[in-house]
Amino acid sequence: MELAQSSPDGTDSVIVDDAAFEGAAHPLFSRMPSSVSFNKLRKRLLRQVRQALDDFGMLKGSRRWLVGVSGGKDSYSLLALLMDLQWRGLLPVELVACNLDQGQPNFPKHVLPDYLRSIGVKHRIEYRDTYSIVKEKVPAGATYCSLCSRLRRGNLYRIAREEGCDALVLGHHREDILETFFMNFFHGGRLASMPAKLLNDEGDLTVLRPLAYAAEDDLAKFAAAMEFPIIPCDLCGSQDGLERNAMKAMLADIERRMPGRKDTMLRALGHVNASHLLDPKLFDFQSLSPEPKE
Repeated sequence: MELAQSSPDGTDSVIVDDAAFEGAAHPLFSRMPSSVSFNKLRKRLLRQVRQALDDFGMLKGSRRWLVGVSGGKDSYSLLALLMDLQWRGLLPVELVACNLDQGQPNFPKHVLPDYLRSIGVKHRIEYRDTYSIVKEKVPAGATYCSLCSRLRRGNLYRIAREEGCDALVLGHHREDILETFFMNFFHGGRLASMPAKLLNDEGDLTVLRPLAYAAEDDLAKFAAAMEFPIIPCDLCGSQDGLERNAMKAMLADIERRMPGRKDTMLRALGHVNASHLLDPKLFDFQSLSPEPKE
């Protein structure tokens, strides 16, 4: 199978042999729709995941991955796509699915264990009451996301080490990356986003985001068609006025008025010209001068 230089949407310049995705599929797809539209959607997502794996060298040194599964559409889709690639012999790593039960009220504890057992994936369910910590530490009216994610990430790193994994794999997608970029741009005064591949501070684990090129709308359609048992987040999902929601609305408005802009913006994050920015740490402006005239 050959991969070519691609655009992030995976529909035009990505050249992947679709024959690798034809025919039989992993048993978890046994109830998938037989429609042409779903088959195109599935193959598009598989191409985009494979492209991200290739572009960012995600398989380099990888043997065993801890795949974070929250119960949302993105992590369910990520796990299904990785399992399909693994089943086809295109992903030579061992997968361990992990859900961190953070102690949210009314969290349906049976849903994820039942589902993960039903699809035959090795998994671990870990209980840590970070909900109480977040509620205690964060002032009323403030957003929980930052502290919640830090606590969750720390626990997932620990679990990855305990499970002998060399990577933590997360379900962040195209919109997550763009929203983070604009949050940093508008509120943090810096050009930064979520990288598709990151080495943790300790240097012993990589964080991988194989859905970096995947559109959130595609993942929502995929999850609905696959009938994943979605678990809503009642902690942060119930809060209004989050900065991320504002970025999401802004991007949706831009895409509505100028279709295709999200893909263009994502491509821009992969084509950085340091000499055309204003950071003297990235480009030596001091030494830039015209050649002396004779």
